[in-house]
Parts: sequence; structure tokens; C-alpha cells
Amino acid sequence: MSILLEVDDLKISARRDDESLLPIVKGVSFNVARGEVVALIGESGSGKTTIALSALGYTKPGLEFVGGEVRLEGEDVITMAAEKQRALRGRRVAYLAQSAAATFNPALTIGEQVTESCVLHGIMDQEQADERAETLYRALELPDPDRLGKRYPHQVSGGQLQRLMAAMALCGKPDLLVLDEPTTALDVTTQIEVLKAFKSVIKQEGSAAIYVTHDLSVVAQIADHIVVLYAGETQEHGTAEQVISQPGHDYTRRLMHAVRPPPAAGQGDEKSEEHQREAPALQVQDITAGYGRKQNGAPAIIVLRDVSVSIERGHTVGVIGESGCGKSTLARVMAGLLPASQGQVLLDGDNLEPALQKRARSELQKVQFVFQMADTALNPRQRIDHILGRPLEFYLGLKGKEKRRRVMELLDMVELPQDFAGRYPEELSGGQKQRVNLARALAASPEVLLCDEVISALDSIVGANVIELLKRLRQQTGVSFVFISHDLSTVASFADEIVVLYAGRVVEKGTTDYVLSPPYHPYTRLLISSVPELRVGWLEETMQTQEAQAGIDRVVRLTEVGCPFFDRCPLAIEGTCDRETAPIRDLGNGHLIECHRSEEEFRH
Repeated sequence: MSILLEVDDLKISARRDDESLLPIVKGVSFNVARGEVVALIGESGSGKTTIALSALGYTKPGLEFVGGEVRLEGEDVITMAAEKQRALRGRRVAYLAQSAAATFNPALTIGEQVTESCVLHGIMDQEQADERAETLYRALELPDPDRLGKRYPHQVSGGQLQRLMAAMALCGKPDLLVLDEPTTALDVTTQIEVLKAFKSVIKQEGSAAIYVTHDLSVVAQIADHIVVLYAGETQEHGTAEQVISQPGHDYTRRLMHAVRPPPAAGQGDEKSEEHQREAPALQVQDITAGYGRKQNGAPAIIVLRDVSVSIERGHTVGVIGESGCGKSTLARVMAGLLPASQGQVLLDGDNLEPALQKRARSELQKVQFVFQMADTALNPRQRIDHILGRPLEFYLGLKGKEKRRRVMELLDMVELPQDFAGRYPEELSGGQKQRVNLARALAASPEVLLCDEVISALDSIVGANVIELLKRLRQQTGVSFVFISHDLSTVASFADEIVVLYAGRVVEKGTTDYVLSPPYHPYTRLLISSVPELRVGWLEETMQTQEAQAGIDRVVRLTEVGCPFFDRCPLAIEGTCDRETAPIRDLGNGHLIECHRSEEEFRH
């Protein structure tokens, strides 16, 4: 295969305030051939994105190229004239950012945005660009390809938007794609369809790709070659098979050790009854909730239907399901951010007002929310001591010396240095910000922490450290966790009980060991079978399974009649599942499955 891109002894540095240089990338070299995917892996701060962006002749503000070359078909893109660089970006080298939602303009149609760069660069006229876009929609297995371009971004799912971002990048037939964590924030079933689509399109188009990620299980499915990076230096470089099966460097083995095993029974912690009381810490009973209001007061769009969940003191309940299943809506109902239209929320056995505005300060104190994105959850203009001090003052009335002492204790609790108190959020890494986010919630001395996808944007090593921290906090303080995630492997290692949500209904719930052992609800089986394994060839095998063929590449639809999983279920009974609400089957030991099929049929 002909070499498309050569990265030769690349060196990039940051300029300090005193004009001295701090090395960021320290002499990295690798090649990318046509039709090939080269993965750059490593934890946060290893220089992955900085190296990948050099393929566009670009560095982030404050950084500068200080040595080496990046040659696209023999021509150095770093020293290229600015005019030529502009023509190259988007046309010959296309960049796919991590967040599709942030990439698309909500006010323009999908078609306008996908074809914009083709028309802008003069590669083709609007009619040809529309035809090209439609061809890509089909290649990326997107629904309704002839009419999809007329829709707006909010009218498609997250996984579809991620693939549309690939269509946008591929529209001008670029030679090289730079994919920067394009599946990190996606749930497991969506991730599989996006990976499959990327892999087939790269081969079909004869283009090449640099794939930036911290997820080794994903790398094993898509990469031909892997470059392992740490602190801006190459630790290991080889074929995917070689690096995954026979890692030669201790750091690669450390990365692999941080990859959680596929979800299975027996992975969680032993349950402690030390903090148990008569009433559960938090309970929701027969909750119905949604968005918008009809004239009779019911929600216009019902997202949760008859949901009941109980969280014992010192325990963790994992809530899993794909995007659009109602996980975050359930947390918002518990916190009072979204009042339920029916049902009760109970704290220590006492009824809570549905809306947080009507809850007492002591009740607000006991239920705290840890938001997914620490970047948007922390005020960038406030120092860490102010961010942590505010809830101490508001809920506990602490001031002066006592408040400062408690801020230091909180930083110790989340394993951050005490001198971080004087820093601003922008001076911290992603994992450090997430720890501050957690410390702020703990400042109120809560009884229940609602954690909404708190490690989805963190690399595997930092994520594993945050989970270990949460386990220690649970043992020390007796705090209960509602852990919302699409990462089943993490939930399996941390939760005592699992609630599987689909289209706003609880389709299965029980202790972790029972939910992760057969018999499964067909949807739980699909989720478990969709978690990538750390081996080359897993993706192709999985796409042949009955679960994958029936259930992947479908959107979660909220239905009022029958079982909402009907059109994705390999065990669906026509005339029954699509018309009648499924009965709840009690399999003993608190293990419940909502399905028309019997226990024996689940096992086959």
C-alpha cells in the first residue's frame, strides 16, 4: 500500500510566560498508508490530539512546531503556505471532533451542513454534492437517505448525528480522516454501528484515518496499526494484533489492565449492611414523567412510565440503557429538577415534594447531583476553594477557618493536593475537574449522590481511579449512589443492583449478579453482547449474532401500546408484543423481567 502520511520526528512545544519552551510532543514518528487506520492511544495529556491535528498543519493556541516534518504525499504540511493549508483542510484532510452535537448548527438542515465544505472548496456544485451526500448516507447505513438531508440535527439520534459528521468529513472525498474520540460518548449499541460504518466507508473510499482514542477495546476493532503514547513520547508501535496480543511495554500493559472485563456476574463489591436503616435512602414509586404540558396537566411527551426504584443506604444502583431511554430524566425526577406528573419520591421513607423549589433546604442537602460534564458544571471564573466553599456555607453554615479546614478535607477526600484550592478549573485536567465536581457534591454531606455518566468522557485509567474513589467514599461515609451509565462494564464492577431502562420502562431489575447471569431480558442480552471485547475481530463476529442483526441500528421509540422493544427483539411475538403491555415476571431473589416470554424461552 502506498504511504499517504509520514510523521517524522515531530516535536511540538508550549511557550511559557518567560518565553522558554516546554516540550509537549517529543520526537514522534509513524506512517499512514492508504486504506489503513492508525490509532493513537494513551491517557489524557499524552499528546494524542496534538499529534493528530498536526496532519492539518495546525496546533492549538500557545503551542508551536519546533522540529520534524508531517508530509502528506511527500509535501510538508507544517511549512506549507497558509493559503495552501486552508485549501488542504477539509478537502484533503478532514477532521471529526468528539462531540457531534457541538459540531452541527441547530438552525441549518443536515444536508446544508454535510455538503457545505464540498461546495465551498469548489469540488462539486450543489446538485452533485447532494447526490454525493445521499450516497454516503446509504454507505453509512443511515435511515431514509433520500429525505434525511431535509431534517434538522435535533430530529436524529446521537449515533446518527455521529455518522452524519463522518458524511460531512467524507463529502469532499478527502485522502485522510482525523477521527478524535468519535465514539467516546456513545452507548454500546450505537458505538458498534458507528464503528462498523466508519470501517466499511474507509475501505470503500480508499481513504486513510488517524483514530485518536483512549479506549483499547474500540482500537482493537478498527485499527490496523497502533501507536501507544505517554507524555508526548512513543512507548510502543506495531500492528493491532501484535500490540493487543503481545504488548511489549509496561505502559501498554497498564492501559490494558485498566480496560474492564466484559460485564458478568461476580465482578461487583461485597455489599455492606453497615449503614442500613429501616427505610431506603431514596425511593421512587410508580413514577410517570415527561416534557411539555397538555391542557389536563399530563406531559405532552411521556418519557418515564410507571418506574419504581429503591436505593438502600450505602448501596449503589446502576441505571443502564441507550440514549433516549430515560436514564437522565429519572435522575432529574429524583433531584426535583423535573417534577413527576404521577407517583412519589420518598427520602428516608418521607414523601418529597415533586419540584425542588418546594423542598426544604435539609431535603435538598441530602440528594446531590454530580453532572456529566465537569467543564460546564464548574464556574470557570471561580477558584476551587470558592466552588467547594459555597455548599459548605449554604447547607452547613460554615465560615472562616472552619470552612477552609473543610475545603482542605474535601480535597484530601477526592485525592487532590491542597494547593489546588487556589486554582481555577481551566488549570486542571479532565479527571481532576471531575474530582472537584464530586467534592462539591460531597461538601453538602449528602445521603444520596446522583451520578450522571460521570466517567464517560474520562480515559480508562482516570475513569478506573474515579470508580475506586467512589467505592472508598461509599465505605467511609455510607452515601448511596444512583450511577447512570451506558458503560455496562463499569456498572458491573460498582453497582449492587442494576435497573435496565428501555424507552422509559424498567424492563429488568435485580441484584447485579442476577441481572448479569442468564436468563436475561432480550434487551439486556443485546446490551451485554454489544460491549466491545479486547480482541481483534470481535466486531465482525458480533455483527453476525441474532441480537445484533435484530437490535442494532434502531432508534429507541417511546410507545404507549405494547412493548417498546418489539421492533428490535429477536424473540418478539407478532400480535402480542406489539399490542399488549408485557407482564412482570418474578424470577425470585428480587429479579424481575418485563416480557411476554417465559423463563425457559429467555434461556435459549
